[in-house]
Amino acid sequence: QLRLVESGGALVQPGGSLRLSCAASGFTLQYYAIGWFRQAPGKERAGVSCISRSGGSTKYADSVKGRFTISRDNTKNTVYLQMNSLKPEDTAVYYCAAVLRFDSKYVCDQDPYDYWGQGTQVTVSS
Repeated sequence: QLRLVESGGALVQPGGSLRLSCAASGFTLQYYAIGWFRQAPGKERAGVSCISRSGGSTKYADSVKGRFTISRDNTKNTVYLQMNSLKPEDTAVYYCAAVLRFDSKYVCDQDPYDYWGQGTQVTVSS
């Protein structure tokens, strides 16, 4: 069974940091581009960051640029999202997703993604 499992979500104070993990089971992540998305209460799910198969190409939403870093360790079948300088507006359920790719490009649109995790809650509040 192909699964993505996110972890690392928590309650954190403004200005704090968290690292989210997205672990794959049942398939090898190295053949997949990965995206992180989030859905805040009452809002549609939106893209946060995306990374190519090798990790050589990445992209960030303007709202997180300079604060979040996406990375991957294909030997561990895991993708990470390091989140620094967190703000209350970063509060959301964070999802990772995977799409099979045969090139070195990232994919930041939600539609092509084949596999989704169940999400992990990030709450930024004092």
